[in-house]
Amino acid sequence: MLPTPEQVRQYIADHLPCDHIDVQGDGSHFDAVIVSPAFEGKRSIARHQLVYAALGDRMKAEIHALSMRTLTPAEYEAGR
Repeated sequence: MLPTPEQVRQYIADHLPCDHIDVQGDGSHFDAVIVSPAFEGKRSIARHQLVYAALGDRMKAEIHALSMRTLTPAEYEAGR
């Protein structure tokens, strides 16, 4: 069974403190905007690694592709 965008959002929220998560997708390919204070002081690759760690084995088994924008709360607010 393919995961829904809501399930992917919940997977991330369960393992990473987030101020905002928006996930869109079709069951195997997803686009996400993830806002977390855990991203403070981290480069893009380190931010993505935090998200991949939150998703764990789901990235291998359930989620075929995940495109993401990872932002700190300040970056998110500045972009609004």
